[in-house]
Amino acid sequence: MVLLTMLDVLMVLLGSVSLIYQVICILAGLFSKQIRFPTAPMDKRYAVLISARNEANVIGNLIDSIRAQTYPAALVDIWLVADNCTDDTASVVRAKGCNVVERFDDKLIGKGYALTYLLDHMIDSGVAGRYDAYFVFDADNQLDKHYIEEMNKAFHAGFRILTSYRNSVNLSDNWVSSGSALWFIRESRFLNNSRMVFGSSCHVGGTGFMFSREIMQRNRGWKFHLLTEDLEFTMDSVLHGDRIGYCGTAILYDEQPVAFNQSWRQRLRWSKGFLQVFRYYGPALIQRAVRERDFSAVDFTLLVCPFTVLTVARLLLGSLFAAFGFVTWTSQLGALSAWLSGAVIGVLGMMLIAALTILVERDHIGATNKELFAYVLSFPIYMFSYVPISFQAMFSRAEWKPIQHRGEPEPSQERRA
Repeated sequence: MVLLTMLDVLMVLLGSVSLIYQVICILAGLFSKQIRFPTAPMDKRYAVLISARNEANVIGNLIDSIRAQTYPAALVDIWLVADNCTDDTASVVRAKGCNVVERFDDKLIGKGYALTYLLDHMIDSGVAGRYDAYFVFDADNQLDKHYIEEMNKAFHAGFRILTSYRNSVNLSDNWVSSGSALWFIRESRFLNNSRMVFGSSCHVGGTGFMFSREIMQRNRGWKFHLLTEDLEFTMDSVLHGDRIGYCGTAILYDEQPVAFNQSWRQRLRWSKGFLQVFRYYGPALIQRAVRERDFSAVDFTLLVCPFTVLTVARLLLGSLFAAFGFVTWTSQLGALSAWLSGAVIGVLGMMLIAALTILVERDHIGATNKELFAYVLSFPIYMFSYVPISFQAMFSRAEWKPIQHRGEPEPSQERRA
C-alpha cells in the first residue's frame, strides 16, 4: 500500500513538474524574441561530417547546398563515411570532390560507430587538428544558404556545442511526415529557443549540430554509440558542465518518413535509446541536479525519465495488490479512470501545441491552410502512437536500421523565409 502511494506521488510530482515546465517553455517561446548573434568574421575552418549508407539518391542535394553557402567555400571541407554501402554513394561523393572514407563492419552497426570510424581516420591521418569545429549532418539534409554563416556567428559568441533549427522538406506529404516535422519544429521554437532565454543548455538533435575542436579532443573523436547517440552526446556534455547553444537562424531541412511502418521503426529505436540513456546517465544527471543545482540537469532528467516504465509498473503493482486483497479493485479502476482522463486532456493539449507551432512558425512551413488544419487534428494520433511504441521498447531489441530516402526537391525560397 505504501509502495503504491509513493509511486502515485512520484508520478504526479514528475508529471506536474514536466507539465508546468512545458507551459513555461511555450509561453517563453511565444513572447520572447529569437536570440540573434552579432555579425562575426568568417575566418574559422570547418569540417562537415556525414555518415551515409546507400544514400546515392540524396547525398548530392546536401553537398550542393553546402557548396552554395554564403560562408567561404575554401574554409569548409566535406568528409563522408560511406558506411556499409552497397550502392555508388562513395563514387558520387568523390565525383563532387569531397573526402570519402569507406567502412565495412557488420558487427558494429549504427551512425555512432560510423562517426567514430571517420573521426579516428581523420585523427590518425593528422587532418583533424586543422579544423576549429565540426558539423554533423545526415545524408538527406539540405541547408539554407546562410546556415554555416549563422552558426559561425554563434560559435564566435563562445558556444563550443551548437544545434540549429530543424525543418522538413516534406512536411505536407501526409500525416506521418507532418507529425514528425511538427515535433522537430516545436522542439526548436518551444524548447531550445526557450532554453536559450532561460540560459540553460539545449538539446542536440540527431542532425544539424556542431562541436568545437576542444570538445572533439576531450572525447578523443566520437565515443557515443547508443541507439540515440545524439541524446547520449547531450547528456555527456551537460555532465561536463557544457552549455549547448541554439542558433535559430541556421535552418536545416531533412526528409521525414512517410510510411507509418518506417516511422514506427525509427521511433522504436529512439524510445529504446531513451531507455538506454536513462540507464547509463540518469543517476549521474539526478546527482548533478541535486549537488550542483544545475537546472539543465533537472531539465534533461525530465526529458529522459521513463514515464512509460513507471506507468506500467504502477498498473501491474495495483493489479497485483488488488488480486491479493491489499487494495480494492474499485480504487484501482479509479486510478485508471484518472489516467484516461489525463490522456484525453493530453490529446487536447497536443492539438493546441500543434496549432501554436503552426501559428508562430507559419512562414517556415510549406503547406496549405487546409493541410495544416488536418495536421493539427492528426498530430495527437501521431503522438499517441508513442504509447505502444514506448511499451514495445521496454521488451524489444531495437536495432539501428537505415531509413530509405526518396530525395525531396530543394525547399523553395518561400519556405526558407
